[in-house]
Amino acid sequence: MNRPDVIVIGAGILGASTAFHLAERGHRVVVLERGAPNREGSGTTAGNLHIQAIHTRRPGQEVPVDSARLLPLQRRASDHWAQIEERLGADVELRRGGGFMVAETAAQEEELREKHEWERAAGIPTEVLTGDEARERLPLLSQRVRAASWCPLDGYANPLLITPAYLAAARRHGAHLHPFTPVTGIQRIGDGYTVRSGDRSWTAPVVVDVAGPWITDIAALAGIHVRMSPVAIQMHVTVRVPPVMHHLVQHIGEGMSVKQVSAGNLLIGGGWPAARLDMDGRSTVSLPSMAGNLAQAGRILPFLGDLRLLRMWAGPLAATPDEMPVIGEVPGHPGFFVAGGTYAFTLAPVWGDTLARLIAGEAPADPVDDLGPGRLMYDATTPVL
Repeated sequence: MNRPDVIVIGAGILGASTAFHLAERGHRVVVLERGAPNREGSGTTAGNLHIQAIHTRRPGQEVPVDSARLLPLQRRASDHWAQIEERLGADVELRRGGGFMVAETAAQEEELREKHEWERAAGIPTEVLTGDEARERLPLLSQRVRAASWCPLDGYANPLLITPAYLAAARRHGAHLHPFTPVTGIQRIGDGYTVRSGDRSWTAPVVVDVAGPWITDIAALAGIHVRMSPVAIQMHVTVRVPPVMHHLVQHIGEGMSVKQVSAGNLLIGGGWPAARLDMDGRSTVSLPSMAGNLAQAGRILPFLGDLRLLRMWAGPLAATPDEMPVIGEVPGHPGFFVAGGTYAFTLAPVWGDTLARLIAGEAPADPVDDLGPGRLMYDATTPVL
């Protein structure tokens, strides 16, 4: 199919979700992926479902996330995730065991109480607990926990299963997937775009750039310049142990996340940076980041100190200068859409649905005009400050 209705560039979770939502609506969809699907950021993430507001900064992050702005989208995402296995006809190891967001200081406790008010306004059920109340529910928490917020909707899904499930469902609706097909050129011709990969080409009125860390590279091929930058974060996983923890545990001030996955391993994440970002191979992990992340996790959940670390890895993701997601049609380039950035895993079902609605000329379920790519665009002839 060389003349589809939509060309989706990127077969991570955002591209897979977008392809599914479009194909389900009857669009003829082609998905182009530079390598193997789900091999980069989507397959290396922690897989957390963040429904309550999370920490506003990861380690090394200078600009805080506007958590209050994202809560209506997280509420919408919760509804999507509740139906996802039935809708895709697949087991993606979705677990909604709820989550604790912990605080160690008075200032962090005040953050918990402030975000609780935001969550109440957005219709997200949360409860602020004292440290003792939190330990009654999860005795594994240390005495350093001063307070915690509890949300029954938090959870996780297996990032190695959800993207393939989306792609399989999209293909059942007629979408065509082309792995190991790096995009080498994009040209505006008449009312459409011709996208090339070597000597192959596809032409469509709509292109969706959901290439993760390569969003800017793909957009630049179409003469579109957006301010985004790839970063690499790392994850750590312990050996398998019998089930001991059914909840997601996060830190309001430092970006930590810990959970026990279905296989029995404890997965420790939280956005600590890798030593080196390699866009053409594997990013190198950082030993100082490993030490920082594990020390942080051990302070909150002391039992982790008795577990052997099995492995760690780093994965790339795309960040915007304001640390907020980007989604929408590019001004001045009708039919060219981009999506990516913060909360990409949690929001993937929402973004797929939103892009399908925008492409159909419909209003999205939640307003996203303020998250559009116009705020990130710049003139390539002018130095970027």
